[in-house]
Amino acid sequence: MSKVLVVYHSRSGNTAKMAEAVAEGAKNGGADVVLKTVDEAALEDLAAADGIVFGAPTYFGTLSGEMKSFIDKSVRIRGKLESKVGAAFTSSGSLSGGNETTLISIIEGMLIHGMIIVGDPIETGGHYGAVAVGSPDAEALMACRKLGDRVAKFAKIIASA
Repeated sequence: MSKVLVVYHSRSGNTAKMAEAVAEGAKNGGADVVLKTVDEAALEDLAAADGIVFGAPTYFGTLSGEMKSFIDKSVRIRGKLESKVGAAFTSSGSLSGGNETTLISIIEGMLIHGMIIVGDPIETGGHYGAVAVGSPDAEALMACRKLGDRVAKFAKIIASA
């Protein structure tokens, strides 16, 4: 069984709700799932996972400082995340709050590690990952579950190769 790690930062609880839905989707996709806040997560958790999904609120058009700091620390395990499956999700206060730039910022860190990024080709959420404006509604939570499911399915394929 593949292992999917969902790491998130949330102040208002919106990103936390999304993280729970991503974890639910990954579990439904057949993965062993670990859900941690960015303060609970360790670099060893990243190295032990087959799939990693980062979620952070959008602040000033980019990810929160707490998540950025965690991703910056991942340089210490450079080479250990190569070929793992990665994905991202975010929440913001407004439609034009910088959701896509936040997702791209998270994905850039994953690409630097040589990770394989899972997006959304069927447009249930967003091309770059799942997004919510304010408290996630049913549609945003469904996009999160689908994202988690896709990560789990690809992580299983990669882990068994």
